[in-house]
Amino acid sequence: MEVRPLAVPDAYEFTPRSFPDHRGLFVAPFQEAALVEAIGHPLHVAQTNHSVSRRGTIRGVHFADTPPGQAKYVYCPRGALLDVVVDVRVGSPTFGTWDAVRLDSVDYRAVYIAEGLGHAFVALEDDTVMAYLCSTGYNPSGEHGITPLDPELKLPWPSDLTPILSEKDETAPALAEAAASGLLPAYADCVAHYEKLRAG
Repeated sequence: MEVRPLAVPDAYEFTPRSFPDHRGLFVAPFQEAALVEAIGHPLHVAQTNHSVSRRGTIRGVHFADTPPGQAKYVYCPRGALLDVVVDVRVGSPTFGTWDAVRLDSVDYRAVYIAEGLGHAFVALEDDTVMAYLCSTGYNPSGEHGITPLDPELKLPWPSDLTPILSEKDETAPALAEAAASGLLPAYADCVAHYEKLRAG
């Protein structure tokens, strides 16, 4: 398993080895030992999510109140998508920074998104599947979003796709609006939470 830190601190790309043969292919997109080495603690999996998206569908940018937040480990078992991580932690040295990774059913790369970070993706093909391992269960009162079309963020959505958004994502505030309203996680709270997780 190859591990690469992303431009957003506390987010990582994981590239597993694939083993094709005459029967098909075997790959392990999630390997706990590699994740623990990268982030310093295991991922407690409280829920798994599975989404299927049409080409052009954008989901996000989503984040959760931290603590406890919701860490995610995501990969694409079918199709292809562009996965985007955004630093929405107020006070972070990289606040407003984003990074993007192509996830697909060729290389089976995965992305880890720590608690407090924003996450979004766009489906590049019809019937694209996203699989998520989540550290906490669904908590509607603690989950929030910013618009993925925020002109200040300039997220890297392909220009040849017509964005398909939910009403919730389309009407979500821009990053600056969310910060002004106190909606975003605080960097200091997130760092303290990460340290607590590493301490066990």
